[in-house]
Amino acid sequence: MLVSDVVAALGSRRDRSAWDRGVTAYALEMLEGLEVTELTARTVERTLLDGAPSWHDYSWGGCALIYDADIAERLCCPSELRRCRGGERRPNAAEEWLDTQARACFQAAHRIKRIVSRGQEE
Repeated sequence: MLVSDVVAALGSRRDRSAWDRGVTAYALEMLEGLEVTELTARTVERTLLDGAPSWHDYSWGGCALIYDADIAERLCCPSELRRCRGGERRPNAAEEWLDTQARACFQAAHRIKRIVSRGQEE
């Protein structure tokens, strides 16, 4: 499936929550940086990881946003953003902001993979 088709499918989504809009933004950024023009379901995750062994390493290695405030702004609704003071506080007791971003990147890759898989079935 062509990358432009995946971008179009992501652009037509009607995400309602801040988290879903953030995941879609990560997906679009991942696709924007690709040097390939076509994706297959078997290779999409490896291609998106861009050499990183896992989404944790992708996030902590600086392949996506690096500042807590930027991550919080992308993934939080206004009330959550106030609660975490714009990224100054941790998102929850178990994670740092980069861990939360890794989770969002994993979901973005899964979203892309699902679109590619459906496109190859047709």
